Amino acid sequence: MTRTALFPRTGRGTALCGVLLLITAEGLAVALAPHPLRLFLSGTLIGASTAGLLLALLLATSRRRAGAAAGARPFRDDAQWFSARSLDGFPMEQVRPLLLAPGAPGLSRLYTAWVFATHGHDPQWIARHLDLPVRTARLLVTAARRHTGAAPTR
Repeated sequence: MTRTALFPRTGRGTALCGVLLLITAEGLAVALAPHPLRLFLSGTLIGASTAGLLLALLLATSRRRAGAAAGARPFRDDAQWFSARSLDGFPMEQVRPLLLAPGAPGLSRLYTAWVFATHGHDPQWIARHLDLPVRTARLLVTAARRHTGAAPTR
């Protein structure tokens, strides 16, 4: 069983801390500036903040669109994903030692990972979404590529 951190360190959290620090620094700069420069400094900081916000929004939406386009796979109906032949080529002899180990994943989870592997998902994606060791997912993906005749990627 894997434990998740109560407050995981993510890029979003780091960015939020950076923005809060920047806002504090801007407020201090305006407060400590001589009176004649405060209006000019406030306008400059508001303009720079607006430009930074627009740039961040553009980057976030372009990254989201690029990620959606790269990760999009054409889904077919369930009958093609889970047919009577879905488990053809499953590497049972290679997986058997993993099933006998303590804390081993269930056979149904390995079957699900096999179906995802035969439909082109990479080992990191399978390991993350099915809570499997990357080594196990890599074994299934390699066997699936040999079975389907797909060229290995990276």
